[in-house]
Amino acid sequence: MDLVNHMTDRLLFAVPKKGRLYEKCTSMLKGADIQFNRSNRLDIALCLNLPIALIFLPAADIPTFVGEGRCDIGITGYDQVMESQVDVDMGVDLSFGKCKLQIQVPVNGQYTKPEQLIGKTIVSSFVNLTREYFVKLEGVKDVSELKTKVKYVGGSVEASCALGVGDAIVDLVESGETMKAAGLHAIETILDTSAHLIYSKNPSHPELLELIQSRFEGLLAANKYVLCNYNAPREKLPELLKITPGRRAATVSPLESSDWVAVSSMVEKKNIANIMDELKRIGASDILTFNITNCRV
Repeated sequence: MDLVNHMTDRLLFAVPKKGRLYEKCTSMLKGADIQFNRSNRLDIALCLNLPIALIFLPAADIPTFVGEGRCDIGITGYDQVMESQVDVDMGVDLSFGKCKLQIQVPVNGQYTKPEQLIGKTIVSSFVNLTREYFVKLEGVKDVSELKTKVKYVGGSVEASCALGVGDAIVDLVESGETMKAAGLHAIETILDTSAHLIYSKNPSHPELLELIQSRFEGLLAANKYVLCNYNAPREKLPELLKITPGRRAATVSPLESSDWVAVSSMVEKKNIANIMDELKRIGASDILTFNITNCRV
C-alpha cells in the first residue's frame, strides 16, 4: 500500500522504531502533545488529536524516506543524514543522542594517526562518510582513486579489529565504554552528531510542519531555561539586567514602592546558581526560580 497516496489527509512523520533515539523521541512527541497509541506489531500509528500518521522506521532509513518525499518530516541523527547523501531540510537540532563518529584503532597497535591508515582496511557501517574522509586525507579526486579499502559491516563493528576483519573502524561513540572494552581508542573524530528534526523539500502539510517545529522548539527552550523572578532597586536595574537579559528581553513591573521593581526573566538552567548569587550581591532580593514545563518561543 502506498501511504503517500492513501493518507493524503495526514502528515507522515518518520520516527526511529528502536535504538538509542527511540525512547527520547517518543518522550518528545508526548511533550509536544502528539497523542498516539502504538501496537507492538505495527509500525504505523495514527495521531489521536492531529492529522498526523507516525511511521516507525530504522533511523538509517529515515533520511531517504523524507528526502524522496515518502514522509514529510522525520527525526534521525545528523550522521544518518550525512551518510545517506539525500537532499532534506535540516530543521531543528533536538540536542539529544549526541555522539561522535570516530576512527578507532587498537590501543596497543601500531597506528597513532589517520595518515598511517592510508592503504589499509577500514570497517564501518558509515561507508560513505568514511570514504569521503579518506578521499580528503589521500588528496584524490573521488572514491575510485582511493588506496584505502572501506568495508561495510552492519553491526558489532567494534569486534572487527579483534577478529582481523580490518585495521581500524569508524563508528559512533557515545561514552566510549564499548570501545574501551573492545581494546580500542580514538585517533580522529570525523563528525559530531545529534538527533535532528528534518523536513522534506515539499511537505504536504506545511502548516502542520510549522506547528510541530514550534512545539519542539518550545520543549527545547523549557529544558534549557528556568524562570527567574526577583525584586530590585530601580537604580540597580541596568546592572541587574546585564545578568538576566532574558531570551529576548526581561519583564519589568513596578512595585508599590516607587523605587523598586519586579523582574521576571528566562535564564539558562546550567548557570542559575551563579546568577542568583550575583543578583543578590548587586542588591536584588526575594530571588525565586521556577521550572518551565513547556513554552512557545
